[in-house]
Amino acid sequence: MDYKQFKGRVQNLPIILSRHVIRLAEDKQNIRNQLERWRARGLVVRLRRGAYLLNPDDRRINPSKTYIANQLYAPSYVSMEYALNYYGLIPERVSTVTSITTKKTFRVINALGTFTYQHVKPAAFRAFTAAKDEAGLNFFIAEPEKAVVDFLYLNLKEFRDDEHAAVFEKSYRLQNTDILKTGKVMEFAKVFGSGKLRRVAVSLCAFIRKEGGR
Repeated sequence: MDYKQFKGRVQNLPIILSRHVIRLAEDKQNIRNQLERWRARGLVVRLRRGAYLLNPDDRRINPSKTYIANQLYAPSYVSMEYALNYYGLIPERVSTVTSITTKKTFRVINALGTFTYQHVKPAAFRAFTAAKDEAGLNFFIAEPEKAVVDFLYLNLKEFRDDEHAAVFEKSYRLQNTDILKTGKVMEFAKVFGSGKLRRVAVSLCAFIRKEGGR
C-alpha cells in the first residue's frame, strides 16, 4: 500500500489507531514499517505508540488537544489548569493538557505538546461532562468545581493552614469564581477522604462567597 492509498482510507478518522491500520493490510509488519517511513518524511504524526495523525495538509478532521488527550490514555478526563482556563477561572493560557485517570500517572510528549495524566482513586473519578470541540468531536472534561478540587488535591503541599486565601488570589489568580457552586466544591472534596483538602475547600468556599459566588 502506498501513501496515497493509505491517506484515502484514513482521512476521515480523527485519530489513526493501530487497530485501524492493521485492518488495511494483510502484512501487519509491513504497514508498521510504512508508518515509520511516512513519519520520518513528515506524512504522519506519531502521537504515541499505536496512535497517529495525518500531516496537517492531508487530514480532513482536526481534533482538539482535549479530544486527543481523552484518546491517548483512557479512562481519563481533562482537568486541572487546562480545564480552569477553559472555564475562564484562571487568566493564563495553558499549553500542557492535564487529565485525571484511575490508571497510573503517565505523560506523553509529541509534536502537539505535552499530555499528562494524574492518578486518583476510583471514588474520586467522577463529576466530568461531555463537551464538543471545534471539529464536533466529543471529549470529557471536569465540571468547573471538580477541576478546582482536582487542582487543590494535587497541589495540597502548597497550602499552609493560615494562608489559603492568599494562595487563591495571588498565587493561582482565581477569577470568575461566581460560576462555582460551593455545595459542589464541598461534595467533590469529600470523596478524596483528605481532611486537609476539606479544610482548604472550606477556605475556597469562603473566598468564592467573598467574590460574590454562592
